[in-house]
Amino acid sequence: MLTVIIITKNEESHIAKCLESVKWADEIIVLDSGSSDETVSICHQFTPHVFETDWQGFGVQKQRALNKATSDWVLSIDADEIVTPELRAEIEHAINQNQHDAFLLSRLSSYCGKFIKHGGWYPDYILRLFRRERGHFTDDVIHERVIVEGNIGKLNAHILHESYSDLSEVLIKINSYSTLQAQKLLAHGAKSSLSKAIFRGLWKFIQTYLIKAAFLDGKHGLMLAISSAESVYYKYLKLLELQNKCR
Repeated sequence: MLTVIIITKNEESHIAKCLESVKWADEIIVLDSGSSDETVSICHQFTPHVFETDWQGFGVQKQRALNKATSDWVLSIDADEIVTPELRAEIEHAINQNQHDAFLLSRLSSYCGKFIKHGGWYPDYILRLFRRERGHFTDDVIHERVIVEGNIGKLNAHILHESYSDLSEVLIKINSYSTLQAQKLLAHGAKSSLSKAIFRGLWKFIQTYLIKAAFLDGKHGLMLAISSAESVYYKYLKLLELQNKCR
């Protein structure tokens, strides 16, 4: 049996497609953290297992959802992700074969309407499918990971990730994620400066656009490289700001 776990907040533009793609699962657990749009009511159309909680970071929230799962296997996906029919077939085959304790899944992400094949975005293997009793989430506020006890396999079909629908969403996520990342860095004792923020941002652009060949994705690759650099720049600038407040 398979449980799908999803955490949400104000995902009305994505969540129906996500849930439609996994409605074949034995159980769907949704954990919402204060949506003010129609997210919760949409979720209730697909599953009775919709819970509302406070927000303590991605890792804590996903572990809360995992704690409510009852199936032997768990698939963790984000509200802006879609499981393709090809991936469904691979998942069902994999968990029936019983040869591994977890699986890496291949994620293909879109940026402002275009699926990105370069810039470090693809192939993007992520551990999302695992035996419930063998895995748990780290408690990181962002960039949480699944820790698995056992052997790990790999599936080839894609999760489709609608990561940034338009430039407005890019800017919103840059602001939100850079704040969370700065808080995580501060908690781990990292230090920053203006020169460090500038250098790290510039290096991220070079790495994404040139070294990892985002230029092969045309104008979207350039846009991606610039916004990735901005995110890193603001992450370290916000870390500097947090440092100054702690003095």
